[in-house]
Amino acid sequence: MIHIIFIGFFVVMSIIAFFTMGHDKSAAKANNRRVPERTLWKLAIFGGGVGAYLGMIIFRHKTKHMSFRIGFTLLAIAHVALLIWATPLLADL
Repeated sequence: MIHIIFIGFFVVMSIIAFFTMGHDKSAAKANNRRVPERTLWKLAIFGGGVGAYLGMIIFRHKTKHMSFRIGFTLLAIAHVALLIWATPLLADL
């Protein structure tokens, strides 16, 4: 049961990060109030790495910032690796 909660957490955080990237891209185009970069990083670090990466690619947002391109890619890889490694361990609990 705990492994389902673990996976669900990463899925929810990725969905939030993905839509936040889309919202920030829309705000940038409309010259409206933006989502702070610090918030984007927090969402990516705390479980939303895959969603932030996909949002960056799909919305073409923050792709010129090397720190985002490298950081979000590495976080996505780390989160997927963590899920692959930890899920079977948690399923045994």
